[in-house]
Amino acid sequence: MFSQELWLEHEKCAVVRKPKPGRKRQELLAVALGVKVGVKGGFLWPPLRLFACPQISSLVRRAALTHNDNHFNYEKTHNFKVHTFRGPHWCEYCANFMWGLIAQGVRCSDCGLNVHKQCSKHVPNDCQPDLKRIKKVYCCDLTTLVKAHNTQRPMVVDICIREIEARGLKSEGLYRVSGFTEHIEDVKMAFDRDGEKADISANTYPDINIITGALKLYFRDLPIPVITYDTYSKFIEAAKIANADERLEAVHDVLMLLPPAHYETLRYLMIHLKKVTMNEKDNFMNAENLGIVFGPTLMRPPEDSTLTTLHDMRYQKLIVQILIENEDVLF
Repeated sequence: MFSQELWLEHEKCAVVRKPKPGRKRQELLAVALGVKVGVKGGFLWPPLRLFACPQISSLVRRAALTHNDNHFNYEKTHNFKVHTFRGPHWCEYCANFMWGLIAQGVRCSDCGLNVHKQCSKHVPNDCQPDLKRIKKVYCCDLTTLVKAHNTQRPMVVDICIREIEARGLKSEGLYRVSGFTEHIEDVKMAFDRDGEKADISANTYPDINIITGALKLYFRDLPIPVITYDTYSKFIEAAKIANADERLEAVHDVLMLLPPAHYETLRYLMIHLKKVTMNEKDNFMNAENLGIVFGPTLMRPPEDSTLTTLHDMRYQKLIVQILIENEDVLF
């Protein structure tokens, strides 16, 4: 029988005893595969462990992101595409084996999540894009870009607006006058190549109209406009309301339907455009003029119809004008 001293010493050793190497990884693998590891330490069949190791990385990454306080919690659906996997693969949603030789499941092209085709219907909208998979800044989905860079708004919007407000608010015809197309394309390539390190300073591009042109081009190139296709018709209907107060309330209600990243980008842009109108004496750009410029840039009809576009242009202009004039109330 142990003496009291020996028993206390044994208890101290038990407290400071380090877990066996690989124990934590074993537990994570067990969770991923739906296998329960006992207190005394079960073990996973070595071949199963070998093939399961690559499957755990995405689950761990997603779990870490969920608890990251600095992460902007914008919902984003996964961009699943049919995929043929080499070697054995497990579904990262149900943890079951993905059978077959070809097209065994689907993979998210933004974050790399691998699941069964049927499971893809039940996966939550928790896609966290991987920067390695984002090839460019322009023509990239707005929510995808901000989640990949973990920012509130697209970097292009922040950087361009900061530069414009620093040296261009009093420039005559701001946003109405176009810069040289090839220089605007150079700015686009700089953002696609260098990201937030792109140099758009006055030393590189002294003409502020090049920067405004690059910002407008970014909005035009979005696969889903800032004012999304889903809300387009609702905004147009709101613009048709004759009573000003009712129209403003209707516009506010539709704004609440925008995805968070789109809403935040639009809010930031309208604050900036309000500053532009405050310098109207110098730049000759009021809310109506800016509405003409940004209406077709920020909102496009779902169907690619020239007739619809021409018919809706006055309502597009009116919506942007209302947003600028009432940004302190609407946002």
